[in-house]
Amino acid sequence: MSNTKVPKILITGATGQVGSKTIDFLLSNTDIEIVAAVRSPEKAAPFTEKGIATVILDFDDESTHLPALKGIDRILIVTGYTVDMLRQSKAILDGAKRAGVQHVVHLGACGRDDTTVAHWAWHQLIERYIEWAGFSYTHLRPETFMQNILSYGGNKAIENGIIHAYVEGARLSWVDVEDVAQVAAVALSHPEIHAGKIYRLGYDAVTFNEMAVLMTSIVGKPFRYEPLSPDVFLQNMINAGAEMAYMGCVYDHWKRYAAGTIPGADDTFDNLPEIIGKQPVKLADFIKKHKAEFDY
Repeated sequence: MSNTKVPKILITGATGQVGSKTIDFLLSNTDIEIVAAVRSPEKAAPFTEKGIATVILDFDDESTHLPALKGIDRILIVTGYTVDMLRQSKAILDGAKRAGVQHVVHLGACGRDDTTVAHWAWHQLIERYIEWAGFSYTHLRPETFMQNILSYGGNKAIENGIIHAYVEGARLSWVDVEDVAQVAAVALSHPEIHAGKIYRLGYDAVTFNEMAVLMTSIVGKPFRYEPLSPDVFLQNMINAGAEMAYMGCVYDHWKRYAAGTIPGADDTFDNLPEIIGKQPVKLADFIKKHKAEFDY
C-alpha cells in the first residue's frame, strides 16, 4: 500500500472563466486533488455537488489565507480587475510561502517583457515577485480572450450584427479561454515539465473588420464593425461605478491600440501543440462553435 501523498492543487478564481475551465480539465486526473477557493458557502455548493473540495478564501481578508492554503502544494492565482491585485497577490503569495506551497501558476496578461501598458506591467511585477520568493512557477500571458466577443463587461459585444470595440482598425491577437485553461491544467499537473516557463498565449491575429467578414461567412447573416471611441468605454465604467484606477489603465490601453502604439499587439505563437498536444482554436473555429449565439 502506497503512502505517496497526492498533490493538492488550489484553484483561485474557481467560479470564473479560466478557473472553472481549469477545474474541468483537471477532473480526469486522478493523481492530484483539486481544491476550489470560493468566497462564501453559497459559492461552494456547485463544487461540493461534483465532489470537489472547497475552502473559503477572500483575497481582501487575510485571515482566510493561511487556513485556505494549509496542505496546498500548487496554486493557480487569478486576480480581479482592480489595482488591489498587486496587494492581494503579494499577500496570498506571502501566505503560500509560509504554508509550503511549491508551484505557482499565475494568470497574467498580454505583453512583451518591456511592455508599458500599466495593468499588463502590474502582472509582470507579480511574476517577478513570484520568482523572487523562490517558488517554482509557470507564468501565463494570454492575449485577448475570444469570449470577449460574446460579452464584455457584462454586456453583449455584438447586437444585431453590429460589432463594437474601442480599438479602431487595430489587429489584435486572440486566444480561446479553453486553450488557456488547458495550459493552466497541464502546468499544475506537471510542474516538473512546465516550471520556469513563460507562456504567451495568442494564436490568431485579426482585426474587427476581418472578424465581421468571418462572421458574415460563417453565420450567413451580415455583420459589420462600428468602432467606438475609448471615451465611451471610460464613461460606461464611470457610470457603472467600476474601480477607476484599473479601468483608467484599460481606457489608456484602448487608446493605444487605436493609435497603433502597442508593440506586439498582434503577436502570435506556435507553442500550444508542444504544451498541450493539440492545435489552438482559431477565430473561425470559435465562431462556428458559438454560431447560435452570434445569430440574430
